[in-house]
Amino acid sequence: MASLPLLVCIILCTYEYSLAHGGNEHGFVAVPTTASEPEPVCSTSGDTRLPNTVSVPLVHRHGPCAPTQLSSDKPSSFTDRLRRNRARSKYIMSRVSKGMMGDDADVSIPTHLGGSVDSLEYVVTVGLGTPSVSQVLLIDTGSDLSWVQCQPCNSTTCYPQKDPLFDPSKSSTYAPIPCNTDACRDLTDDGYGGGCASGDGAAQCGFAITYGDGSQTRGVYSNETLALAPGVAVKDFRFGCGHDQDGANDKYDGLLGLGGAPESLVVQTASVYGGAFSYCLPALNNQVGFLALGGGGAPSGGVVNTSGFVFTPMIREEETFYVVNMTGITVGGEPIDVPPSAFSGGMIIDSGTVVTELQHTAYNALQAAFRKAMAAYPLVRNGELDTCYDFSGYSNVTLPKVALTFSGGATIDLDVPNGILLDDCLAFQESGPDDQPGILGNVNQRTLEVLYDAGRGRVGFRAAVC
Repeated sequence: MASLPLLVCIILCTYEYSLAHGGNEHGFVAVPTTASEPEPVCSTSGDTRLPNTVSVPLVHRHGPCAPTQLSSDKPSSFTDRLRRNRARSKYIMSRVSKGMMGDDADVSIPTHLGGSVDSLEYVVTVGLGTPSVSQVLLIDTGSDLSWVQCQPCNSTTCYPQKDPLFDPSKSSTYAPIPCNTDACRDLTDDGYGGGCASGDGAAQCGFAITYGDGSQTRGVYSNETLALAPGVAVKDFRFGCGHDQDGANDKYDGLLGLGGAPESLVVQTASVYGGAFSYCLPALNNQVGFLALGGGGAPSGGVVNTSGFVFTPMIREEETFYVVNMTGITVGGEPIDVPPSAFSGGMIIDSGTVVTELQHTAYNALQAAFRKAMAAYPLVRNGELDTCYDFSGYSNVTLPKVALTFSGGATIDLDVPNGILLDDCLAFQESGPDDQPGILGNVNQRTLEVLYDAGRGRVGFRAAVC
């Protein structure tokens, strides 16, 4: 691995609508509806990353911060994207419920909210191969194995993406991983093995992944150079070179796995970055956020400044996922009335899930409290979400503040309105029984820096970072 600077950050932008901030001290915030459209110009203000960092832009592909604009293809509907998101979240929760479930040298890479690739998730731009080819990858803390679509792959075996397919034959550092290797055996043991395929006279290690929404990717497990930022590269990065895709996908070029299993970028670079990483998901598609590797404290014993963070213990029930315990919710400054057992299933923190999945008792109490606070506005339904509002005709709306509390007393105030509402709907839905896991989705995480520090068994939150 090349020598690396203290920190490399990736910059991101959201592409969802937003309303301007305003507020009072009584648990409610007034926001103008005229501010629901982001500015057409990319803004880099509000960057609070640590000094001595190297950064790459993290933006939404449909927003003005994107390096290129989305083609004129009609995007999938909001309802379709939420339906696929719902299938994903149910799959993740089933894995955890069945039990399937360092650092001052830091690095970050550019990312953005995936509007230009028709996605409600966030993406980063990295370089792959030698010479380096830009790839726009979805960041996913609920996945381990990273992959991109590769040549050869025609329109019947690969989905349409915004950028040209990665061509491994044009890279001097690309190498397929042979079948009879520890890396290939480990891949199979971790559930991603796809058998062996002959290629260039040798048996190549195959990979295969099936996601919760039914989509699949298959191809060759490979080594390549991954460029995170100028002068910052991960050599012999193990990833999937995909040649066969099934199911609906957005138009991103692939996926960057940030889970806790050995195949993830986080674990592959743990000797340098200590297995810790953080990100901040911005509230608007013309704003900038970041994804940073490192930040939990250097493997050599160094300590990074964590002032401003509140921490809660991390539970590792299954090595991919990051789980915490929620203990309470307040709406408009008032706690919802639920017993501690309402959160007994735990909460998975996931960058790839859009809407938060909350257990039955807690969700019903939250829904009732939020609807009561919003009684002045017409209630409508919007596909998968059941607490939505028609704000047409209003120049301003008053929203209740929503805060989430986790074990150890860590409390986060959700951004108003972008951490609470999605398309004028409450960005929560019911996950299932109280003893099953829920998921903290990416809408609720907006503007917060979320620090995953597996080495110290904790998750940190820092407010208003991007």
